Amino acid sequence: MTDQTTINELAVELDQALLTAKPVARISDRHPDFTIDDAYAVSLGLLERRKARGEKLVGKKIGLTAEAIQKALGIDEPDFGFLTDAMESANGSNVSLDGRFIVPMLEVEIAFVLSHDLPTSGVTAEQVLEATEYVMPCFELVDTRFGTMQITIVDTVADNASSVGYVLGDRRTDPRTLDLAEVRCTLSRNGEPMHEGLGAVVMGSPANSVAWLANRLGEYGVRLEAGDVVLPGAMAPFAPIEAGDHYQATFSDLGSVQISFR
Repeated sequence: MTDQTTINELAVELDQALLTAKPVARISDRHPDFTIDDAYAVSLGLLERRKARGEKLVGKKIGLTAEAIQKALGIDEPDFGFLTDAMESANGSNVSLDGRFIVPMLEVEIAFVLSHDLPTSGVTAEQVLEATEYVMPCFELVDTRFGTMQITIVDTVADNASSVGYVLGDRRTDPRTLDLAEVRCTLSRNGEPMHEGLGAVVMGSPANSVAWLANRLGEYGVRLEAGDVVLPGAMAPFAPIEAGDHYQATFSDLGSVQISFR
């Protein structure tokens, strides 16, 4: 385990990079012996700094659910990060890129909002569905404090799993009324179809992904709680973001979500 002083210093560094949108050198280059547990310690330290500034923890997110990405990074499981209230943008809003993003991208997901707490071990997809109040269309805004997406697993884990924001659609749906694995979405950029996605891409079903997260978080003394927003992973490839872009994702049975950038 890396010493606590180094963990704290890296959390401060990433926090400043988040506030200033100025990239820093990759942790994996400077600390070749850094472990995933070290990286999660940095992520938790970063979260504590944000909470100390007044941000409220409102949920959790999962990343790297696609098998191809896991193979590229040499890992065999997803990673996770945290959502705060300061990270949310309203559906249909026009978000400024200036001074906030470094390498901005967008993902399409199905967000879960929980009605009650989940256990910290042995959680199943069925328990996830029972604990979910509703699901919603969602964009996750992705970025990196390292100035490049050519990063390793410890870099992205330390950097809050590369998550900087999210947008929720307006329609709320009981997940027990549909097959989440069969939900389809179409992502359009400036009115032109760009990507198509399927719920089954996310670990067979987004509910499986949330169950994995509940069990993995439990290993770090963290749980999924009532009221949490949970992002289970991308249904389609990353999409780049540039000023002037307007994105809309339309989901079968779930409605749509949209956002613009300036």
